[in-house]
Amino acid sequence: MQLSELCQREILTLSAEASVRKAAELMRTHHVGALALTDPEDPTRVVGVVTDRDLVIHLLAQDRSPLEHNIGAFSTVHLIRVPGTATVHEAVQAMNQHGVRRLFITEPNGRLMGLLSIDDLLVTLADELSGLSQALRIGVDLESSRTSPMFNPNEMTGGMYLAQHEP
Repeated sequence: MQLSELCQREILTLSAEASVRKAAELMRTHHVGALALTDPEDPTRVVGVVTDRDLVIHLLAQDRSPLEHNIGAFSTVHLIRVPGTATVHEAVQAMNQHGVRRLFITEPNGRLMGLLSIDDLLVTLADELSGLSQALRIGVDLESSRTSPMFNPNEMTGGMYLAQHEP
């Protein structure tokens, strides 16, 4: 399965010059944990990402005032991009390598296609594991429903003989 099939296509964006309060309100209203921050002079250009975790670790835990800084001050500007043709395995590798929980998914021309979170991957992997466990369950049910042994020499007809071999 390609990442283009899994990523969230609608990405919430906000100008990097917006207030911290505005960012928090957007996250709460839309029930998301991340916002893509855009260049104030070019709203089509993503220049960073800010997460709810960033706000807690870099704002609240350091006792910094949200009134003194715009949201861009708390963002990550090193954006991890992965092509939409990449696999789930490649997404997991990228997250591990860069220590991130979200990836920007790109089109072949490099344009932003969507955002993929670790939650998106967990849901997909859980669905796959559920399918595997169901296959195991069906196999066990089939085995236990058989009333006769798999091999019964008394039921054999024609063409097969047992031979005794001497040492």
